[in-house]
Amino acid sequence: MPKTSTEDRRWIDRAVRAVEADANRSADTHLHRFPLPGPAGVDLYLKDESVHPTGSLKHRLARSLFLYALCNGWIGPETTIIEASSGSTAVSEAYFARLLGLPFVAVMPRSTSASKVELIEWHGGRCHLVDRPPEMYDEARRLAEECGGHYMDQFTYAERATDWRGNNNIAESIFEQLSHEPHPVPTWIVVGAGTGGTSATIGRYIRYRCQPTRVLVVDPENSAFLDGWTHDTSDWTTGMPSRIEGIGRPRVEPSFVGDVIDDMVRVPDAASIAAMRWCSTVTGRSVGPSTGTNMWGVLGVLASMRAAGGQGSIVTLLCDGGDRYAGTYYDDGWLAEHGIDIAPYTSVLEKFSDTGVWTGDPA
Repeated sequence: MPKTSTEDRRWIDRAVRAVEADANRSADTHLHRFPLPGPAGVDLYLKDESVHPTGSLKHRLARSLFLYALCNGWIGPETTIIEASSGSTAVSEAYFARLLGLPFVAVMPRSTSASKVELIEWHGGRCHLVDRPPEMYDEARRLAEECGGHYMDQFTYAERATDWRGNNNIAESIFEQLSHEPHPVPTWIVVGAGTGGTSATIGRYIRYRCQPTRVLVVDPENSAFLDGWTHDTSDWTTGMPSRIEGIGRPRVEPSFVGDVIDDMVRVPDAASIAAMRWCSTVTGRSVGPSTGTNMWGVLGVLASMRAAGGQGSIVTLLCDGGDRYAGTYYDDGWLAEHGIDIAPYTSVLEKFSDTGVWTGDPA
């Protein structure tokens, strides 16, 4: 492997400073208290990751991946950045690539929505389409080898790119922001898994700080994470993509660290979408579908805590805004076309709003 030249080292130094300066310009994301019906004693907070410059939780991941690759010497001033992603990670990586003056290519399925393609291209990226989602990984590696670029590989490096011991990671931020609340140490933190990086960071940080907080990972239909975790295997596959953008995978990704998770639960897609819409109505903030998945899991945890007479706090993530999904999850015609009936789950949520009683899955 060729040695890094003095000129390249200077460029890496400037690149790291540029990425760090971007973080310094952005205030930490807000922690909102969610208005809960029913008896007091348990507080719920939403950490609003939609306020990042690229509008989602994946902005944190992209920043970490770029710093990790820069400091490992994998990226230079002429490197083409390549990623296998059709979602928010590609949007955020395109942003950082443009910040550093580097070309960016997102390898994605041909079925990716036009709005996502437009957003990646707006940030200066180029989209390379494949016929089937499982082909993304190998095609991204092939392109990187062909052009001498760097394949970011979010699904491998997400769990190691972020410093889970601190350095203002999302877990440290949550605990700091809760420090003056009635229950400053959360009983539960509820998140989904796309790469597995967020749950790994939070779970490791909790253990490093010797906190009693437990981590619940919510998993949508068609995702392999829950079954892989239940059967203690990394080889579990479903062969089907998740319909909830941003979370769920057809295989257990290398960045998924099951040993730092305390529990997992399956959330029906219709429940995720109903909870997404309900959360938007209650908070006045339009949220995306993975936030709905989080909320459905949260309400189950809340019911269990209340039933046991417990007190404490629960934290979950507002992963991204709902404006990206106006033509899909917020469109009744799109739901009908895909055979998704949210009415039974909406009724459960409306009853909870009216009475504070959580009855759970209508089935």
